[in-house]
Amino acid sequence: MDSLWAQTARLPRLAPLRGDLKTGVLVVGGGMAGLLCAWRLSRAGVDCALVEAGRLGGGITKNTTAKITAQHGLLYHKLLRRLGREKARLYLEANLAALEQYRAMCRDIDCDFQERDAFAYALDSRRALDAELEALELLGFPAEFAAELPLPFPTAGAVRFPRQAQFHPLRFAAAIAREIPAYEHTRVLALAPGRAVTGGGTITAEKIIVATHFPFLNRHGSYFLKLYQSRSYVVALEGAPDVGGMYVDGDEKGLSFRNYGDLLLLGGEGRRTGKKSGGWQALEGLARRWYPEARVVSRWAAQDCMSLDGVPYIGQYSRHTPGLYVASGFNKWGMTSSMAAAMVLTDLVLGRDSPYAELFSPSRTILRPQLAVNGLESILGLLTPTVPRCPHMGCALRYNAQERSWDCPCHGSRFGEDGALLDNPATGDKPMGAQKGEDQAEA
Repeated sequence: MDSLWAQTARLPRLAPLRGDLKTGVLVVGGGMAGLLCAWRLSRAGVDCALVEAGRLGGGITKNTTAKITAQHGLLYHKLLRRLGREKARLYLEANLAALEQYRAMCRDIDCDFQERDAFAYALDSRRALDAELEALELLGFPAEFAAELPLPFPTAGAVRFPRQAQFHPLRFAAAIAREIPAYEHTRVLALAPGRAVTGGGTITAEKIIVATHFPFLNRHGSYFLKLYQSRSYVVALEGAPDVGGMYVDGDEKGLSFRNYGDLLLLGGEGRRTGKKSGGWQALEGLARRWYPEARVVSRWAAQDCMSLDGVPYIGQYSRHTPGLYVASGFNKWGMTSSMAAAMVLTDLVLGRDSPYAELFSPSRTILRPQLAVNGLESILGLLTPTVPRCPHMGCALRYNAQERSWDCPCHGSRFGEDGALLDNPATGDKPMGAQKGEDQAEA
């Protein structure tokens, strides 16, 4: 079943690239981050072009829960501890600025933009909530404690961010896509300084932005160590109540709630891609218990790139790649982070100072506990002697019976049962060693 957004929006269909092209800036990737980068650059008078391997908005963007908020779980007390007060403040400021950019743009775009308060709740203890409230007070943000929540289970309360927002991501994407010179079904096969080779021709560009969700260029940046992918599930329920806001568990493995029209979107069951999850079955079981009169009208899955420290990687791809930029590691907050990325990268491409460049720098330290976990998963995936194997870096794939796909627990690539590529960082079909009728290690 396709996502609610894909069922209720129509994006323009664009031709693939046919022949060579020269442009000032090439944006690779037609999700929300790439579209916003190209849109902002075009508005700034920059000669640019965008290429997308499939359809615009047809990857991760169509599977978002579409919250636009600076509240990213119970994050700010962690940022204070990890990065210090100034960088925590800059992170908050960047995401609030991204929210304001959406608010301004959506005045002229019919995309069901609605202001909603955002809530990060805790199930059992107020300790993390109090720590978050203290951190936000230190950072000067007017968050509040909410004791009573309209959720179908008891909580210890929540941290409330006022006047955040939600929208229809593909209606928004369709509007800005009409202003961008873009090519669909144009996969980049190779990147070199100032040049991208595609199936339809070679593109020369002074600068290149890689906005492909998970960066596919392995030789630079060590993104295969700095990122892992998390898969989570969503069901849209008809006949369930309006919860009046956007709710997320402070534990990233918990549940999220938000309404769209007369539908309630219930999300959760998040796990590292390739690991076992209850998926839609678990969510539908909860829906039957809490909302017995409700009916599932749509269901889909999201996939998120998780960074080492909770902050996205936005900026120069690596120290050794001048003119090559990246936007990735949005964790579970892709809509707000996409706008923040477009703001930062536009400044960098135009040679302007960005107050957020150091915060988001992809070349910042990788000495974080998650690095060891990522490294161990890669080693285990490489040493597991089963087939099929992922063509990205050779890790053993695991069969996901619920979605009928082969998933990589190392870096999150996914393939259909026919071998077709579903999610990157792999760049081609046919996982190595796949055969019909093989034993299937269920994920």
